[in-house]
Amino acid sequence: MRITLRQLQIFEAVASSGSTTAASEQLALSQSATSAALNELENLLSATLFDRVGRKLIINDNGRALLGHAKQMLSMARTIEGQFNGEQGVSRDLIIGASTTIGTYILPALLARYRSRYGEVIPRITIANTADVATAVANFDVEIGFIEGPCHVRGLRIEPWIKDELIVVAAPEHEPGSRKSRQKATPSTLAKAKWLLRESGSGTREAVEDALLPHLHYITEGGVFSSSEAIKHACMAGLGLACLSRLVVADLLAQGRLVEVGTTLPRMSRNLYMIYSAGKTLSKPLTEFRNFCRVWQ
Repeated sequence: MRITLRQLQIFEAVASSGSTTAASEQLALSQSATSAALNELENLLSATLFDRVGRKLIINDNGRALLGHAKQMLSMARTIEGQFNGEQGVSRDLIIGASTTIGTYILPALLARYRSRYGEVIPRITIANTADVATAVANFDVEIGFIEGPCHVRGLRIEPWIKDELIVVAAPEHEPGSRKSRQKATPSTLAKAKWLLRESGSGTREAVEDALLPHLHYITEGGVFSSSEAIKHACMAGLGLACLSRLVVADLLAQGRLVEVGTTLPRMSRNLYMIYSAGKTLSKPLTEFRNFCRVWQ
């Protein structure tokens, strides 16, 4: 086998930066050495990995087919180095992907408690919707992910993590039903309302549809937003109803700027999941972090 880890490292750097010049700066190599290594890799594989567009190198189908394998091999090499270099050589960085609610409302407290128990750690967190987090884990862009809905990406280990309560909220002046008579909103009443929803691909969107559609049969969109923060403020402004995690709206409920809508629906909740690659050998710090997350509550 003539392919080297160095060639794969250079290939990965070119794929992420779009040029051999930027990759050479990233890896502290000369531009000529970077170009030579990339050319040698392409010759060994008898395949062109990038399309040359002006000065840019755009990864093509061959390159995309190789990229996941390259990242997996480089990740395993780093893990081996860490395991055999002793504790001083093991990175304390945690490269995490998290969907919005988890990254904003759960991970900060979890990481603070983890740091207080295990010492200094530097979290590097990418926040995106569930589909994008799952893809990032599968592509080895992040080491571990936390998502709010079912995962549809192959090659991942998926662990049910914690339960998250979902509630219906409204601006006080737009609450359906009658608070004075304690009349709860029925499915027929809720079906007539306009709903503020997350975008397609969001775990929250999928969980809300799974919770509401069996009872309402259809949901009328009052607006589509890329974050739960935007939804709760749009709801506060009276643009429609929202079904969100209690964690997300706790502050506005306490301030009286949103109210929880009493309904005749069954109690709603969803599973949050922890995901990591089935093909990744977890380093000691990452295994330690995963095990902590399993029992932290």
